[in-house]
Amino acid sequence: MTISLSRRKFFVLLTLLLVGLLFWMWPDARWRYRNLPPRAPEPWVAFGDSLTEGYGANSGEDFPTQLGQRLGRPIRNLGIAGETSVDGLRRREQVEGLLPEVVLLCFGGNDILQGVSRDRMFANLGAMIDRLQARGSFVVLIGVPGSDLLGDSNAKGFQALARQKEVMHLPNLLDGILSQPSLMSDYVHPNAAGCAKIADRLEKVLRPLLARLDARPGAPAAR
Repeated sequence: MTISLSRRKFFVLLTLLLVGLLFWMWPDARWRYRNLPPRAPEPWVAFGDSLTEGYGANSGEDFPTQLGQRLGRPIRNLGIAGETSVDGLRRREQVEGLLPEVVLLCFGGNDILQGVSRDRMFANLGAMIDRLQARGSFVVLIGVPGSDLLGDSNAKGFQALARQKEVMHLPNLLDGILSQPSLMSDYVHPNAAGCAKIADRLEKVLRPLLARLDARPGAPAAR
């Protein structure tokens, strides 16, 4: 009886451990994403600043293009160098009008460099997300690191915003890149190899969701 009870406890604990592990590893299990599947019907868009535009890499080597090639999805690159979240908020109607199925949203680097407060930056990002979600787009919020030398002072803010707005979140797109000179074209911008690393990370979290992103009638089949 003692052995049987011990075994039963062992299997219960093992089951709970496996359930917890699956919950952590499954990309859609930790919180619900809004607009999954998307209601918007048109091709994906990457919306941001020079990190999105691909400054520092040759034409066609930016991370949206590399990601699109891997996923079999055309991704229109609407990144403009030098823009802050303030500029993105002003330009949001351009993106809204395209009705993109998925929007890769990446602003914040220039806000830090130009002294825009974090509160205003996150408020602007939140307003952009609200408008894009209202048009039926699935939003991926891509984090950028803070200006501090130790740690990432923006990390908690991006994560909190992602949870509040129920969007997918990729923390710190320069993680593992910024400290590697071979992956950087200058002290801020990744080169083609660095952009490939970003595309790798995005592919890992987006590929498992392709079937659900394609659940909208008329969407292309997942590759």
